[in-house]
Amino acid sequence: MSKTIRMPGSDKQVSRFFLGTMVVHTDNYEASAELLDAALRQGISAFDLAYVYGGGGTERAVGRWLKERDNREQVYIATKGAHPDQHGPKVNPKAIDADLRESLSRLQTDYVDAYLLHRDDLNMPVGPIVEALNEHLAAGRVRAFGGSNWTHERIREANAYARARGLVPFTISSPYFGLCEQVDNPWGPGCVSISGAAQQAARDYYLEENMPILAYSSLGRGMLSGRVTRENYQDLLDQAALTAYAHEVNFLRLDRARQLAADKGVSVPQLALAYILAQPLMVCPIVGAANEAEIAQTVAAQDIALSAGECRWLEEGN
Repeated sequence: MSKTIRMPGSDKQVSRFFLGTMVVHTDNYEASAELLDAALRQGISAFDLAYVYGGGGTERAVGRWLKERDNREQVYIATKGAHPDQHGPKVNPKAIDADLRESLSRLQTDYVDAYLLHRDDLNMPVGPIVEALNEHLAAGRVRAFGGSNWTHERIREANAYARARGLVPFTISSPYFGLCEQVDNPWGPGCVSISGAAQQAARDYYLEENMPILAYSSLGRGMLSGRVTRENYQDLLDQAALTAYAHEVNFLRLDRARQLAADKGVSVPQLALAYILAQPLMVCPIVGAANEAEIAQTVAAQDIALSAGECRWLEEGN
């Protein structure tokens, strides 16, 4: 069973792992519902969604599942909104309100446990954003809020604005974090990573704030799946993975991960997740899975102990 933590604004004890839901959709509802059921059986009670996933089909499928299972209070729902569309950025109070209300309707619930702004718009001042999110918090539509792909500098600016006015600050962040380095933006401009030596200041900020991090692409979009090699990676990885993670710095880390995983008798993805859990940060890896067996293997990663020296060796080779 997955170990649990307490998230900001919630009295729920939720799993350290969050199940990514991009494969969940109304078009394959029965398989999707079985996957969500399997996650609960394995102790994963937290789910990462977004307004844009599946053109809304992901949120609708999860909403149907919540209603059919009557288990809303047993699960933690984090969804994201205000992603740019064909008209441009949507990080403004009006668009946030519209996306959130539509997400709640799709999910057939009157609140989400966490609401994250899926992207940032550096041309938008933080004040109206913070005030709009506080209005939704006060109305009970969200229990906590934060940013996905927001830099720690922008979160710090937003939280300084909130605290100076007695408002609730951002309490959750969802950047990329994992053993791979995010060498380039996987989905165009605005993707934020806190991995690698260059991002030490960001990690220091989150450590100081004790802010939970929902780490997307925790296995480098397949780079650390255990099936990737220098010879076959172009056939196995999607374009986002090829752009962001399929670089020599990460193939060297993959080599070391294979070696240490073999020494410990575990799989490469389990070792990569253990690396994330071994960090001093409060990181909740967002994980993908196709079936219950993969979920069970994921959960078993929490029992693998890695020392600081082993983590350093995975990163640097010395």
